[in-house]
Amino acid sequence: MWIHIRVSLILIVLLTVVTGLIYPLAITGIAQMAFPAQANGSLVVKGGHVVGSTLIGQPFDDPKYFWSRPSATNPFPDNAAASSGSNQGPLNPALAQAVQGRVGALRAADPGNTAAVPVDLVTTSGSGLDPHISPAAALYQVPRVARERKLDVETVRMLVERHIEGRTLGILGEPRVNVLALNLALDDR
Repeated sequence: MWIHIRVSLILIVLLTVVTGLIYPLAITGIAQMAFPAQANGSLVVKGGHVVGSTLIGQPFDDPKYFWSRPSATNPFPDNAAASSGSNQGPLNPALAQAVQGRVGALRAADPGNTAAVPVDLVTTSGSGLDPHISPAAALYQVPRVARERKLDVETVRMLVERHIEGRTLGILGEPRVNVLALNLALDDR
């Protein structure tokens, strides 16, 4: 029996070292060499300061910026430590009320815009941290952003067009716009 206990303890120590130390260090080293930006969180640095990540949404509520998708994370929006959706189904009255409130806020921020509101501007994503919006959602906001920044609408529209990312590998997902990248480009103008 002592032989079995000794073999079990040796295996526990060996597997702990292999799976708890060697493997994570090897994968971290490979990631740092092959994909350093992604391995370090895809951070966006401006003026020597980290201003965000291309992978995590950020709240923008100033009318001179493009707004992100709503976030259902708690205790505050876009909380990367608490990724979650609202868990409200399409028949839930609370979801319909939240969507109506968001549509109202968008209409109040840009009363002259009578276009249909894109769904991703009024519904949360599954993670609550989506950094992208659809091209339609970005284009919907162009008149407001142009007016607030006193820019030509066509200039802002062309900036949006330049920031549309295509489908991954040409077939996966949908075209999208990274809101942080778009807003930083807008600030750089």
